[in-house]
Amino acid sequence: MPQSLARIYLHIIFSTKNRKPLISEEIRSNAQSYFVEVGATLGSFTEEIYLMPDHLHWLCTLPRTSSIAYLVKNVKIPCSARIKEMGVRGFSWQKGYGAFSVSPSKMETVRKYIQNQPEHHRKFDFQTEYRRFLNEYQIEFDEQYVWD
Repeated sequence: MPQSLARIYLHIIFSTKNRKPLISEEIRSNAQSYFVEVGATLGSFTEEIYLMPDHLHWLCTLPRTSSIAYLVKNVKIPCSARIKEMGVRGFSWQKGYGAFSVSPSKMETVRKYIQNQPEHHRKFDFQTEYRRFLNEYQIEFDEQYVWD
């Protein structure tokens, strides 16, 4: 019987709307756990995740039968609702996102990068970090629209 097999790793990054620092340390762990749970229901395995006050880094697998857009949309919606249930008024995610492919040989590097988010952001803000990713992956972008 024929099989269709795939293992695609993605580093997905997106911010809170207008990059507002709404995720407190008190809810971070619970919100991350919920993200992992929702991703799993969609067939995505989480390798690493870190939710900063104003953005998220998620290293995960892309399910073989899913598009990136479908996965991100169907994680953002319930996770936004859950964060609101945790008492964060007016919470929402930015409309867009960045999704970057990760080679199996680079998994540990990306995992460590995500784990060290607080340290990275003592040196530079989210927008600087995100621009670096876009430039590294040679993705053209318009400053006017990338920060929705």
